[in-house]
Amino acid sequence: MAFSEHERTDIRRYCGFPAYGAGTAGFQNWRFYQVYGLLEFRLNYLSGSEEAVVRQYLGTLRQLEDAIPLAAGNLDTEAASVWTHNAGEVRDRTRLFDDWRRRLCGFLGLPPGPALGDGGVMLVV
Repeated sequence: MAFSEHERTDIRRYCGFPAYGAGTAGFQNWRFYQVYGLLEFRLNYLSGSEEAVVRQYLGTLRQLEDAIPLAAGNLDTEAASVWTHNAGEVRDRTRLFDDWRRRLCGFLGLPPGPALGDGGVMLVV
């Protein structure tokens, strides 16, 4: 069963690619990313079992993404009774989320998109 447009949008953004857009105008467009073309090709030609795996990733990624803003609710608490807030919770959750995003890219056989980067090291020449 083919991915819905909502699923395709989530896959693109979880893999770190910019918005797809509805038109062909503009130079900064998805069509100028060679890897993006590979992503679109893969999304169109996955087997049913591969689509099921991608949908599992989507479910996990949605939960991880939703947990990041919720963790921000604890940023004002350093300690409460015997409970002590993990000061790095948002950072840790973001790293876990990004790790799963990279796993999805790995399953699809493509490098992370520009918004996801290479895992923390960026070299600009």
